[in-house]
Amino acid sequence: MNHRNQHKNRRSIRLKGYDYSSPGEYFITICIQNRECLFGDILNGEMVLNEIGDIAQDFWYRIPERYDDVITDAFVVMPNHIHGIIGIEYNPDHVPHPVGAIHELPLRDGETNYEAYRKQRRQMLLSKIIGWYKMNVAKRANILLENTGNRFWQRNYYEHIIRNERSLNRIRDYIINNPIQWVEDINHPDNIITNT
Repeated sequence: MNHRNQHKNRRSIRLKGYDYSSPGEYFITICIQNRECLFGDILNGEMVLNEIGDIAQDFWYRIPERYDDVITDAFVVMPNHIHGIIGIEYNPDHVPHPVGAIHELPLRDGETNYEAYRKQRRQMLLSKIIGWYKMNVAKRANILLENTGNRFWQRNYYEHIIRNERSLNRIRDYIINNPIQWVEDINHPDNIITNT
C-alpha cells in the first residue's frame, strides 16, 4: 500500500500555516490507548499514582535533562492521560531545531518521496521530545504489565500553541485543577463517547 495514501485521510490537529519552527510554549495531552486507567486513581480530588504513573511522571521531569533549551512547566498525570506544558527556548548558540509536530504536515509541491519526507519530519524537536517520552514510558510500563505487542499510547497527541501570558496562566490552572474536575473530564471512562 502507498504510505502517502494510507495517511492522507487522517485528520490534522495542527494549526494550518503556523510556523512550528519558532520557539514557544505548547500545551500537550497524551492519552493511553483506549483510555485505559493505568496510571492510578483520583481519591478525594487528588491523583494517587501507581508504579506506572510514577514512571510517566519521572520521564516527564527528565525531558529538560535530555533536550537542551527545553523546559517543562505545569504537569499532571491523570488515570489515563497526561497534561503538560513544554517550552522551547531560543538559544542562538545552538543549532536551531525545527519545533513542529511530525503529524499531518502536507507534502511540499512536487515532493513524491514519502519516506524521505517522513525522515525530515522526524527531525522536528517537539515531536522528538514527545516520541522519546512516549517510547520510554511505554517500554517500562509494558514490562510491568507484561504487555507484548499491544500499543500503550494512542498514536497521536494533542498540542495547543500557547500564545500569551493569559492563556499560559489559564492552562496552568486547568492542569493543576484537573484531578478535582476528573468526574467532568472528557477522558473519564464514564464520559467517553464510543462509535458503536
